[in-house]
Amino acid sequence: MDRPELAEFLRHRREALTPGDVGLDAGPRRRTSGLRREEVAALTGMSTDYYTRLEQQRGPHPSEQMVIALARGLRLTLDERDHLYRLTGHHPPRRTRRTSHVSPALMRVLDRLTDSPAIVLSDLGETLAQNRLAIALLGNQQRHEGMARSAVYRWFTDPAERAGYPPEDHAHQSRIQAAALRAAMSISDDNTDARALVDDLLARSPEFAEAWERHEVRQRFDDEKTLVHPELGRIHVQCQALFTENQSQTLLVLTATPGTEDAEKLRLLGVIGTQSFAS
Repeated sequence: MDRPELAEFLRHRREALTPGDVGLDAGPRRRTSGLRREEVAALTGMSTDYYTRLEQQRGPHPSEQMVIALARGLRLTLDERDHLYRLTGHHPPRRTRRTSHVSPALMRVLDRLTDSPAIVLSDLGETLAQNRLAIALLGNQQRHEGMARSAVYRWFTDPAERAGYPPEDHAHQSRIQAAALRAAMSISDDNTDARALVDDLLARSPEFAEAWERHEVRQRFDDEKTLVHPELGRIHVQCQALFTENQSQTLLVLTATPGTEDAEKLRLLGVIGTQSFAS
């Protein structure tokens, strides 16, 4: 671990970002254009003291999970991410088409979406980033580990996953989830993770096996869908998808027709967020 170089790198990357780059309000009393240490800490999910010690060359050795959080919070490119790995004494991940490092371009768009639920997904259905409204609508989908990080996997193995859709839509969702997984396999040059998902699902779920045998191939995103919120009930939304050039990541934005009950429910989510509606 190169503490002096790490401290300088973190400071320069922090100062190069503006609040607007990460969806924050600059406020009237900001003296510099860069981010404050406490803002970077909040973006990365670490304490301000921990981050400050890293910039002061006296921090502990960051875990790989912490390096990932720093790279995402500071909106690093892949080259910058790999440099950060080396400064912290870790080996950079092998570069493949499929990566958990969120595209900086998609993150810049996500940071500016404050009035609509938005989520960044991998081609395997793994949630890589969510905004506040998406967490309020869909729950924290980044908490899962292992194969359960994939929404495709959870759909066929976790009954709770289906509570977010009306029962009459379940059969359709099963087909498009399987079709999306086949699409992910067809466009990637490294299908190790996808193949492992398929093999495990074939062993666990007869429903998946039946859908897989259809050999359907398509993106999982319908133009519109109905979601079921545990307290607000059904919400009909339109889906807009923005893909990276290599199709490995997608920014999915959910909107509702202005003036409808669905739009009012999304507005209510924006006001209350993840607080309990019952309270």
